[in-house]
Amino acid sequence: MAQAIDASKNSPSDARNREVVFPEWRDPQRGNLETPINASPLVKWYINALPAYRPGITSLRRGLEVGMAHGYWIFGPFAKLGPLRNTDNANLAGLLATLSFVVILTGTLSLYGNSNPPQPVATVTVPNPPDSFKTKEGWNTYGSGFLIGGLGGALVAYLLTSNLGLIQALTGN
Repeated sequence: MAQAIDASKNSPSDARNREVVFPEWRDPQRGNLETPINASPLVKWYINALPAYRPGITSLRRGLEVGMAHGYWIFGPFAKLGPLRNTDNANLAGLLATLSFVVILTGTLSLYGNSNPPQPVATVTVPNPPDSFKTKEGWNTYGSGFLIGGLGGALVAYLLTSNLGLIQALTGN
């Protein structure tokens, strides 16, 4: 019985023998693989719809969108899982920690942008990387937008969390 199963694996018509992973654009010198995941139309659409790769927007807007999402998202773990989580000042501590972290992240973006980074590489998932990541000015504008968006996103998260009772009273829940 085991031999019959092994024999079926050697059959060319067996679905398990179809190759689904190839070198990117069929060029083995690329050093990247084209898989059913990264080459699927759904994944390509999703990745190219993210602010970092969306065509037609400025570096500042890219940074604003990414910064807002990160500032808003990072606030929660600092406020609700931090060492002051069970105190009256948990949200304020989370806000201050988030603001500090956004400033640190902006500093790292600035350092990277001024370090003469390599040109973005076209891949099977992102065939047309944006021009804003090709210059120091583009990276610095992106970092400026990230700082403003990150600070704003953290502030919005703080205000929503601190006034949750008021928001619930207004909505009738």
